[in-house]
Amino acid sequence: MPGAEAALLPAEPFPAARLLGNPHAQTIWPALVRRRRPRRLTVEGWVMADGHRARVDLLPQQPGAPGALILHGLEGSSRAGYVRGLLAAVEARGWNGAAFTFRSCAPGERPGGGEPRARFYHSGDTRDLPVLIERLSARWAGAPLGAVGFSLGANVLLKWLGEVGPEAPLAGAVAVSPPFDLGAAAAAVDGPGLFAGLYRRRFLRTLRRKALAVAAEHPARFDAAAIRACRTFRGYDDLVTAPVFGFADADDYWARCSAAAYLARIRRPTLLICSDDDPIVPGASIPRAAIAANPALSARIFARGGHVGFVTGAPWRPRYLVDELTLAFLQPRLHPDE
Repeated sequence: MPGAEAALLPAEPFPAARLLGNPHAQTIWPALVRRRRPRRLTVEGWVMADGHRARVDLLPQQPGAPGALILHGLEGSSRAGYVRGLLAAVEARGWNGAAFTFRSCAPGERPGGGEPRARFYHSGDTRDLPVLIERLSARWAGAPLGAVGFSLGANVLLKWLGEVGPEAPLAGAVAVSPPFDLGAAAAAVDGPGLFAGLYRRRFLRTLRRKALAVAAEHPARFDAAAIRACRTFRGYDDLVTAPVFGFADADDYWARCSAAAYLARIRRPTLLICSDDDPIVPGASIPRAAIAANPALSARIFARGGHVGFVTGAPWRPRYLVDELTLAFLQPRLHPDE
């Protein structure tokens, strides 16, 4: 990491939970053990602009209260532990809350049954956000609205905020572990090592399965044998993401959809939560200069914390710092009189 760049936003110490100082432990532990959930959720199917029915999980309506929209990470869903945990924290605050599940990620959802583009999603797929935010604003009677994205969802959120600039109808936003440079993140996960292989296999297993289901319906458009043999993110994005969404190749997709390219145009208060030891988003890819140059952006860059981890306290009684930082940042923007 260049010294001049690091000096702009130096990493803060992070009090990792005992026995969870390793970045992989920080990344994997919450996915395995986090269990806090909201007391009650309603699941609805909302029709998007192109007819796709998307899953939206909603907390019970709180008239007059602000609301938060939550976007999950790659191959997650609204049922992910970090999403449910943050929804529970939002519920405890007395706010409205909603979690969106990206296309093909809802439990039991099949990506087939139509044009591939209508069924897949990717790290820069912002097409559904305007519909979601418009409907949530109407549902919550125009109360202030914030949004929180994790990993892929954070990249989508930042890209959209940059695309719409001052027109974004959000009072505030939080991006947790965003892959600012998709190519660098793909290279990290495609690289050598036990844990890189673990992450790669975990994500590609479901991505390949969905791609093969679509390839069976559109055999002239996809090379099913190549998809079946694919073992890297570069290969998957070359074989599936690029042709489905009209990119020239994986490099073109990564260049056009990486959040770093959109940071300068963000005009809504936005908090970035990152770690230098993230095993999926390399610390060297955090664009410190671009973040420091935009007064709309705030950053908490920690020396440790892993990827969507940030577990502190004790393993048997953990605290998830992301929830605390998110609510502390959004509260004066969504509910300044609270």
